[in-house]
Amino acid sequence: MSRKYESIEELRRKKKLLQSEISDLENLLTFKNTKESLSAFTNGLTDQYLQEKIDEDGDEKVVLRKDVIARQLTSEVKDLLISKNTAVGLASTAFKGNITDGLIKLGVTAIVGNYAKKNMKSSNWKKKLIGAALIYLAPIALKFVRKKLEVYQKNKSVSSMEQLI
Repeated sequence: MSRKYESIEELRRKKKLLQSEISDLENLLTFKNTKESLSAFTNGLTDQYLQEKIDEDGDEKVVLRKDVIARQLTSEVKDLLISKNTAVGLASTAFKGNITDGLIKLGVTAIVGNYAKKNMKSSNWKKKLIGAALIYLAPIALKFVRKKLEVYQKNKSVSSMEQLI
C-alpha cells in the first residue's frame, strides 16, 4: 500500500502539490467565484447562462443572461414549428407532447432554479447546502423520473396492444 520515495525532497514536492490541489478544491466549494464554482459543478452547462457583473458597491455578482435564454427558447420553438409545416403536423406534435414537454421542462427548471438561487443567497449554511444540492442533484433526479415514466408508458402501451391482439 505504501510507496517508497527516493528522497525527502520528492515527498515534500508531492505534499505541496496535494496541498495546492486541496486549496483549489476548497476555493470551488466555498463559492469565492460563484460562476466558476457553478461551472465546475455542472461541467460547464451553466456557463452560457451566467454573467459576472460589478454592482454599484464594487462587488462582483453573477446574473442570469436572459437574452441567451430567450434566444435559445425562441430558436427551439421556431425549429419545432418549421419542422412541421402543416396544421396536421402541428396538431400531431402537440398531441404527442413535444410542445408541452418543452414547456413542462422549462417550468420545472425555472421553479427549481429560482428555489436554488433563493437558497444560495441565504446566510444560513444549511440553505446554501440545499441550494447547491438542488443545482447538482435536481437534473439527475429529473432524468431518473423521466426514464421511469417512459418505461411505464412503454409497458402500458405494450399491454394495451396485447389486449387488442
